[in-house]
Amino acid sequence: MLPALLLVATLAQPTTSVIVTVVSDYEPVPEADVSIGETLVQTDADGRAVLPVEVGSHTVVVSRIGFDTGTAEIELVSGDEVRVRVELKSHAVVEEEIIVTATRTNRRIEDLPLRVEVVPQEEVQEKIMMTPGDISMLLAETNGLRVQTTSPSLGGASVRIQGLRGRYTQILSDGLPLFGGQTGAVGVLQIPPMDLGQVEVIKGVASALYGSSAVGGVVNLVSRRPRQNAVEREVLVNATTHGGTDSVLWLSSPLNERWGATFVGGAHTQTRSDLDRDGWTDLPRYRRFVARPRLFWENGEGDSVMMALGALTERRRGGTEPDATLADGSTFKEALGTDRFDGGLVGRWLVADTRVLAVRGSAATQRHRHRYGPQIEPDQHHTWFSELSLTGVDRSHTWTVGTALQQDAFRSEIVPRFDYTFTVPAVFVQDELDVTDWLAVSASARLDQHSDYGSQFSPRVSGLIRWGGPWETRVSVGRGFYAPTPFTDETQAVGLSGLAPLGELEAERADSGAIDITWAREPFELTGTVFASRIRDALQILDNGPSARPLALVNAPSPTRTYGVELVAQIEVNKLHVISTYMFLQSEESDPEEPGRSTRRLVPLTPRHSASLDILWEAGPARIGIELFYTGRQELDDNPYRAISPSYLLYGGLLDLRITDQLRIFANVENLGDVRQTRRDPLLLPGRHPDGRWTVDAWGPIDGRVVNAGIRLGL
Repeated sequence: MLPALLLVATLAQPTTSVIVTVVSDYEPVPEADVSIGETLVQTDADGRAVLPVEVGSHTVVVSRIGFDTGTAEIELVSGDEVRVRVELKSHAVVEEEIIVTATRTNRRIEDLPLRVEVVPQEEVQEKIMMTPGDISMLLAETNGLRVQTTSPSLGGASVRIQGLRGRYTQILSDGLPLFGGQTGAVGVLQIPPMDLGQVEVIKGVASALYGSSAVGGVVNLVSRRPRQNAVEREVLVNATTHGGTDSVLWLSSPLNERWGATFVGGAHTQTRSDLDRDGWTDLPRYRRFVARPRLFWENGEGDSVMMALGALTERRRGGTEPDATLADGSTFKEALGTDRFDGGLVGRWLVADTRVLAVRGSAATQRHRHRYGPQIEPDQHHTWFSELSLTGVDRSHTWTVGTALQQDAFRSEIVPRFDYTFTVPAVFVQDELDVTDWLAVSASARLDQHSDYGSQFSPRVSGLIRWGGPWETRVSVGRGFYAPTPFTDETQAVGLSGLAPLGELEAERADSGAIDITWAREPFELTGTVFASRIRDALQILDNGPSARPLALVNAPSPTRTYGVELVAQIEVNKLHVISTYMFLQSEESDPEEPGRSTRRLVPLTPRHSASLDILWEAGPARIGIELFYTGRQELDDNPYRAISPSYLLYGGLLDLRITDQLRIFANVENLGDVRQTRRDPLLLPGRHPDGRWTVDAWGPIDGRVVNAGIRLGL
């Protein structure tokens, strides 16, 4: 029986029923207060409320914590049953209660001394309509992150945080390394965003939290949970003007009062394209199938378990087009086959009123079959991970102690000289202290006993100062390490066959620090961040001279230094949301091409200036988005056509139209101006590079203008 039936009153005038449906971002909003005059009812799990109201003119008022108040004017006639739909808008980011899981203490984002940037679900849903098959667009449009193309022919890419190379970025799923110790050259292109609830980003050294793979930072993908008493079934179908298709199925359902389950499955295809007609593939052909079920358990008393399984298979092909030849008359086919299986578990148990025991564990196996022209390189990656921790609250302290064990193994059939097995037990401790109402500090430390690189100590200290009023400041410094492997952006693009055996390499050691100041007063939020990092013994690729193995991997003689400034401005007024960003970035390293490597150079493919503007306007059933991205000039390496790339501006738009509660259609255009690197210079080199490459590095878009359109259908 609906709560509204309990509110029957004796009315002097005739009455009728008003059925109010409350939604936000097309999802029902339960437990919202709906009032008409003195009649007040809460919505049920489907976001519905039924109110008996006398005939006449009335105002429907809907409110709920975390949302702006919504209203609707209605005119009631005796005998009519009126249906009203009210869409609530979330408060500005500074007022939302966002719980961060990446720091283990599960605290509200505004209470954390360590700065964590969160992409909420409504923004994730927007990016799904741009690239439903992967998270590349989602990450590329997050301030401070850059998705850098590493293999133009196969579409490989890595995620750079504040200018640091992609191997330093750890990508996790619910805090688990389900994608392996290193995500790989096409990892971000294989992760579907449909089942994401939010994305958490920690910038700077995070080894104190997650060990050696988090020198540049962490991207934690938090999964969507099943909604209580609500079944979700949705199909998304998408197609692009470059011959790409996406078909995604999302299922979510409670099984009973304690159990729930979700499932995401996808089929993604792309036809190969040679946009500049030079005989070389600009967009690779691929076929990818993904499936990931999750099972959730909660007892309502603080205990919970999440279990996940995942499977992926993909085949990519690029290189020379059929019937095409290169400058020397040869053909050069590139291909990558991937099969990945993984599983993970996250459990939390309340063992006392203020103590939580947490267990995390995962295992992942990946099989690859690389083809670089005539060279075939099959390999296997295996990663397993386990962690046990205890978190407690004592007065103003929130502390965590724990232990972890991780093993990463690589096996190659063709180049076994690069096989390795890293086994790393670790202990860690963390304490967050609320000193006063205006000061909070956090200190964390981790000791790893690496099987190849010995004991490594990684500390991090952060502080939050609330100055009163709209001002607050966060300060953070940290130290960490990275265990060298043969995988860099360069070797993943050309393979390992041409790499000389690794010598006595030192672990890369990193230090980073950041200060950010935020001013927030509704509807505005402004944040400025100054950051810097130093990586000692950074790995570099050297020209090994004319030989069968032309590449060598060595430690740099001087540190890689990076510093910069980030500015973010947000405004949200009624249905208009605007985000503007700017980044200045300077990154220098020793020049591997100079004798003795005593001189320094700017790190290639690192724009000094970049900016963006993102506008989203909601007009009734429609959402309209406009985006602009500016990328400044970049230093280039081994490019015979130019030493510095030109700057460029990309702009595009999104239209999302709700036809019914169950049907939405969308259309999106990226790079409307059709900016393309091959309009300026050839992608192909005049001759094959000594390291095996046939192409220059990608400093700009390869695919040009892309239009996609599709539907989202609730079942």
